[in-house]
Amino acid sequence: MKCVAVGDIFITPEMMKDALEKYNLLFDECQFFFFGEKNRKKMRDTVKVIEMGGRDQCEIPQGLMEAIEDADVLMVHLCPVTETILCRAKKLKYILCNRGGIENVDVESATERKIKVLTNPAHNANAVAEYTIGLIFSEIRNISRSHFALKNGEWREKYPNSMRIIELKDLTVGIVGFGNVGELVCEKLSGFGCSILISNLFEPERTNSRINWDRVHYVSLDDLITSSDIISLHARSKSKKVLFGKREFEMMKETAYFINTSRSYMVDYAALYEALNEQQIEGAAIDVFDVEPLGVNHPFLRLDNVTLTNHRGGDTVNAYADSPKMMLTELVNWVESKKMPKFWINKGAV
Repeated sequence: MKCVAVGDIFITPEMMKDALEKYNLLFDECQFFFFGEKNRKKMRDTVKVIEMGGRDQCEIPQGLMEAIEDADVLMVHLCPVTETILCRAKKLKYILCNRGGIENVDVESATERKIKVLTNPAHNANAVAEYTIGLIFSEIRNISRSHFALKNGEWREKYPNSMRIIELKDLTVGIVGFGNVGELVCEKLSGFGCSILISNLFEPERTNSRINWDRVHYVSLDDLITSSDIISLHARSKSKKVLFGKREFEMMKETAYFINTSRSYMVDYAALYEALNEQQIEGAAIDVFDVEPLGVNHPFLRLDNVTLTNHRGGDTVNAYADSPKMMLTELVNWVESKKMPKFWINKGAV
């Protein structure tokens, strides 16, 4: 089989090559390409374009159209896989997309051509879950604010939540969305002894032995919002629907915190700013924004009850380097042992 691999500044062609070398018996030919900007900041702008529906606006690597004509497998991370590309891919059987979002892949066109599409939403799930826990502690325990004060010569004693700082073990954490990240957040929170509420499209199977299920309850979104001391968002929506707006923030406890390491489009940030500014909720921690980088005059920067980070949630060496190996292992197990891959997204149609 022939594999065409298109890396980028995050998951590099070299990472893909290292992974493919372990499966050289499966592939007799591999070609490698680089997509996008070589600057991380500029590349994040490209990612935003793709995630907002602009995959056809991006320039693909030179030579890719010719290479794809006789390829059996196409491995990408962020590179767009458009109908134009797929029209040339006469032999293509598999698309391996090293991410959870599929905004860069024309799944409908691939399905029409009986091409199987595999994704890897788990590639940075642990990284984002760890980061979420870090943001929770940073916000409710004023870690970032204390650090900033000390760096600026101030021994700060008073904070927005002074006299209302409760240990995590006595709080209720609501997890909205119970996919790979949501489940891992739940797993990691289990060790802190807090109560956990879950709102998801369907009730999860209680098979993860590392979760203390006695302290976990499946509830409606409205019940989660009104009952949680901390709400952590881990959902995604194909329709780009706002899930948290003015109504939802007004329903939250005045002492509650809102955490978002998921997608910015699911939150009305103007409504969140109002809720924070008017102290309708206690605080928030945000890692993703509608426009990145965040403008110097953004209203969030005027608030003292919010922790802000610049989209660092999934940015670990492991999250990027391990992904091609994870995907190829899934493919090899499928081809050689008929073991069904976990994230075959057009399974019902191909």
